[in-house]
Amino acid sequence: MNKDLNKTTQTNAINNSSNLFSLKLMTAVVAGALLIASCGGDKEASRSSEEASNAQSLPIMQESSKVDSAVNVSSLDSLYQQASIALFKARALSATAYGLDAKDAGGDYSTKIELYDAGTELEMRKELLALSKKIAEFDAEQASSVEKENQKVMASLVRYFAGHPKFNIGYIDVWMGLSPFVVNQINGPLIDVPRYLQNDHRVTNEKEAKDYIERLAKFDQMVASITQKLEADVAQGWIAPKVVLKGATNFLEGFIKAKPEEHMLVTALRDKLANVESISTDAKKQLVEDAVRTVSEVIYPSYQAMLERTKSLMDKAPTDSGIWAQPNGEEYYQDAILQLGDSKKSAEQIHQIGIEEVARISKQMDSILKAQGYKEGTVGERMIKLSEEPRFLYPDSDEGRKQLLNDLNGYIAEINDKMAPLFKTKPPYDVEVRAFPVEIQDGAAGGQYTSPSLDGSKPGVYWINLRDMKANPKFSLKTLTYHEANPGHHWQVALNLAQDDLPFLRRIAPYNAYIEGWALYSELVAAELGMYENDPFSDLGRLQAELFRAVRLVVDTGLHYKRWTREQAIEYMAAKTGSAESDVVAEIERYMAWPGQALGYKLGMIKILDLRDSAKSKLGDKFDLAEFHDLVLLGGAVPMNVLEQKVNSWIASKG
Repeated sequence: MNKDLNKTTQTNAINNSSNLFSLKLMTAVVAGALLIASCGGDKEASRSSEEASNAQSLPIMQESSKVDSAVNVSSLDSLYQQASIALFKARALSATAYGLDAKDAGGDYSTKIELYDAGTELEMRKELLALSKKIAEFDAEQASSVEKENQKVMASLVRYFAGHPKFNIGYIDVWMGLSPFVVNQINGPLIDVPRYLQNDHRVTNEKEAKDYIERLAKFDQMVASITQKLEADVAQGWIAPKVVLKGATNFLEGFIKAKPEEHMLVTALRDKLANVESISTDAKKQLVEDAVRTVSEVIYPSYQAMLERTKSLMDKAPTDSGIWAQPNGEEYYQDAILQLGDSKKSAEQIHQIGIEEVARISKQMDSILKAQGYKEGTVGERMIKLSEEPRFLYPDSDEGRKQLLNDLNGYIAEINDKMAPLFKTKPPYDVEVRAFPVEIQDGAAGGQYTSPSLDGSKPGVYWINLRDMKANPKFSLKTLTYHEANPGHHWQVALNLAQDDLPFLRRIAPYNAYIEGWALYSELVAAELGMYENDPFSDLGRLQAELFRAVRLVVDTGLHYKRWTREQAIEYMAAKTGSAESDVVAEIERYMAWPGQALGYKLGMIKILDLRDSAKSKLGDKFDLAEFHDLVLLGGAVPMNVLEQKVNSWIASKG
């Protein structure tokens, strides 16, 4: 959701009415003082190697005295608020992305940048871990069932943001929790912070424009802190695979390739200023010139230095592809299965589930292919041939890209009209379709979703990767749209965000198996709604997408448990799915950087379907699918064991 870029915009507004919600500006979500100085550019951005070593060796399980003295354990709400503060004081750009008010965040963060040095990261993790423990141990025996659910989910969620207590490597991502490599090809502050500024930093007056430039001016401090964290991880023998570092160097080279005046951070400011009438033409010109100078004198030199340092690590980087090759990597992967796959199953069990699902889905695809006259070769080989047919391809041109975006918006409008019978409650936020900027598209996923802001000033965004038009055959795009927009990610995330009776961290809860499992389940619901009726090729696209997720179970465990090579994983995925080579390579390298994340899709979908089947079996005529969907969605993203308890209670209540 891990995981989120404005180039081309096509807007499609969903129905803003809601039977249950009225969107409110967030008030008193994050109480107390947000200690901005500890995350902003005013703080020293680097430490000596000795200080870094000392910071890394601190026992992360030890509760900080700061938490002991500050926490008011008489109220669970105060613990939830402190957890929000602990996270957002270190992630000012995420506060910007969610549109938190200064008063709600405890202070002005509008000019702040994020720091990732080992000491700052460790301080945040220790504080969150201590708060997670306090929430879990709080005596709430007399609390209501809703309050008890809040307590259970918040203890789990704050632990998620704290990362594994035995691993102080990598960094904490507000979407994915512990991300193992602070420098990689697909996410991390070097990639995400510029995107936040480009897409989320509002410029509606001159002060906000100057704040934007002040943040740009602090990029050297941010990059220095990332360099220090990288060095601290390297000192522990924790170095990303060579392929991941090569992808990172490709991104860094691309990021500083354009002339400063044409860089995305400059063009984004120029575009924002164009819509601000209160700023004079001369003032706008000066602001853009300031941004160009800052990009040239601050950002480019710091990113160039990071590029050189990353290149210098190539000789030390492991050629092995899996996390098992890292120090204590097997234990790391088992925790990733728990956190991102929400499963206590072993890697071997998950691998076998994947193989069985691949066989089942391939059989369904084979039946449709034969019915359409495609009888020769494996399912993968036939899908490759299908994806190369001109009738299924958009032109590799500006016009072709425009037509593709128009079609995606049409799919959203079409399903919005048909969802009512199965979905009672509508989210009060809009969704837009945008293409990934060319600066980051090479390392980005095929599709991705990012959340709206709290006040609705920024919509939810469904991002589509247009680097390779052949990777987007027409028969695949309905399914991708249902997954990323409605009734998938946007529908779920926007409903979650709108529930202002929940603690704020629950409103943005990024439980991977729930979120990705719901989005994959949504693809099946779209089929049940008749969206593929009389369109067998798009139904093949749906099954191919599900097959892709089943293959992920095989290749993720293959890489990180069975010690497959990158090439072995690419060969397996390409052969089984018939997907474009560019997509397969990007996917496998994504799994190398994000161990365990790819497991959430199929494991989550399987669990939701099991719960639905159980409810239908036990309730018979009393089962209402729309009511089931409200039950699943309106409590927000939760661990799967919590969802199971909710469904069981619902079943019992109807008995």
